[in-house]
Amino acid sequence: RSRDVASLRQLAREAWRGSCMSVLSNRSLNSVPETFQHCQADHGVSILQLVKAHRLDDYGYIKMINYIRTVKCSGETLAVFDGAVPWDSDEFMKPALPDDPLLQIGTENRARQAEERAARSEEALARAMEDLQNLKVLAQGLVLNAGRPGPSCSGAIAELREDEDEAYFSSYGHYGIHEEMLKDKVRTESYRDFICGNPDVFKDKVVLDVGCGTGILSMFAARAGARKVIAVDQSEIIYQAMDIVRSNQLENTITLIKGRIEDVNLPVEKVDIIISEWMGYFLLFESMLDSVIFARDMYLAEGGSVYPNSCNISLAAVGDTEKHCDRIAFWDDVYGFKMECMKKAVVPEAVVEVLKPETVISEPAVIQTLDCNAVTTSELEFTADFTLKMTASTHCTAVVGYFDIFFDRGSANKVMFSTSPHCTKTHWKQTVFLLENPIPVQSGDELPGRITVRKNRKDPRALLVTLNLADWRQTYSLQ
Repeated sequence: RSRDVASLRQLAREAWRGSCMSVLSNRSLNSVPETFQHCQADHGVSILQLVKAHRLDDYGYIKMINYIRTVKCSGETLAVFDGAVPWDSDEFMKPALPDDPLLQIGTENRARQAEERAARSEEALARAMEDLQNLKVLAQGLVLNAGRPGPSCSGAIAELREDEDEAYFSSYGHYGIHEEMLKDKVRTESYRDFICGNPDVFKDKVVLDVGCGTGILSMFAARAGARKVIAVDQSEIIYQAMDIVRSNQLENTITLIKGRIEDVNLPVEKVDIIISEWMGYFLLFESMLDSVIFARDMYLAEGGSVYPNSCNISLAAVGDTEKHCDRIAFWDDVYGFKMECMKKAVVPEAVVEVLKPETVISEPAVIQTLDCNAVTTSELEFTADFTLKMTASTHCTAVVGYFDIFFDRGSANKVMFSTSPHCTKTHWKQTVFLLENPIPVQSGDELPGRITVRKNRKDPRALLVTLNLADWRQTYSLQ
């Protein structure tokens, strides 16, 4: 089986690197990733988002690619499919393009899925054996201590439950998300420029990297002269990070630990510096800052610092009637059918996307500033009043949220970056809150509002954002 998987992977890698014809034009691209980027940038179509939206398996993906190539449909046509899809027929299993590199992605997926199934089976067996042993110990304890007063056995039973965050950490075990983050130059080079540009801050210091991923920040710290770096991550990527650290001969400086920072025991009592790339969409999505705050309160020495050391969240008004019509007014008439009720389901979902800077129609308003060396977890849920001063006479169709990050505490070379629509795009993009009904505005107008940000009690890593704008109110989910 392992030889078969290796062969499939080799075939997929060769296809991934080779030239590829776009599915939406006759343009030849240099690779599969470049083809996906072309479809997104030039035609407004995300192939990966289509796969996710229609919940396609490998065969569904192959049929979709062959269908698009066969009927030569446009990006606009693909955007309106809902429910049953036109490529469901087995006739679209036949390749429309000989040796199509895009079809080899399915090969890679099947190889990965085969490995994952085997790994899951092994893990399930190991958990079952461990659970059986725990039950035996529990049963023996109950028999031996029958009739004697003693501690509750609820703790032993609790140990058998799976970690409620398993799905979250599992998502960071996949390589694709780490590749995306590393290729985000704004993100990665900002950390590099701060750490490596301030060796006096890091020289001979003990550094803790919370949620280390591939270990890139830990290696920057080691390069900057840190005496010892402790890197912690709960996801399976930690094993690759160990190989990466060894490959760069940094194993004597960097110690990697698998586990949640809240659960592990560090080999030191205190650290001088905590570094972490904890930011999520709209800054607070995923709630990883909670873990950084825990690490700060538990391990940071007096006079030490967390980096980045401060950040803020801003809002601005958006005027894009074309996109509003495409996403909201679209439901008024769908192939001759009224679907207005769908608006109530569509509007409350915050949209994460790269916004066109020309659609921003107000000055920004900072709604929250966080000092990472002092903020408490209770302050991560907040309500703030704001005013958006208009810079154009048009209709306000949405509100956009983004954040700025600062590395400037006690350092000579200060670094900051922004996820604003006016700056170089990042993998965080921007968070857009669509209005159900556009608000007419004039340049110079001041639009008052209030925002409440809180965790979703059913999913604490998700966010609920309530916006009051003029006389309108809406609660949005970001998950």
